[in-house]
Amino acid sequence: MLTLLPARARIAVAVLATCAAALTGCSGGDGGSSPSASPAPSTASPSAGRALITIKDFAFHPATLRVAPGTEVTVINKDAASHTVTATSGKAFDTGEVKPGQTVTFEAPARPGSYPYICTIHPTMNGSLTVR
Repeated sequence: MLTLLPARARIAVAVLATCAAALTGCSGGDGGSSPSASPAPSTASPSAGRALITIKDFAFHPATLRVAPGTEVTVINKDAASHTVTATSGKAFDTGEVKPGQTVTFEAPARPGSYPYICTIHPTMNGSLTVR
């Protein structure tokens, strides 16, 4: 019986991955509020109203995020240090200080384009928000 469990687990993972891929392919343009899954860990695709940036190990995850204009972007700081998510040009967005364990939100710009950002406390941390 124990030798069957790993095979069953692999089958369950394959079925879940297939279902997730099918659901992701169907999640565009209907105005729903469910975030879409991203196949690559460093890039996330446009979502329908909500997006997530996680700060961990002095890096933004995903490093590149694509969203629709006006999307609510949630930032979660999982580091032991404070950080910011600050657009590098203009004043498109700035979370201010996000303390360890804190969650904040900001609204993505209404104008399509690429918006590079940094942590102003740790300027070597960078990411990009693409609005389209």
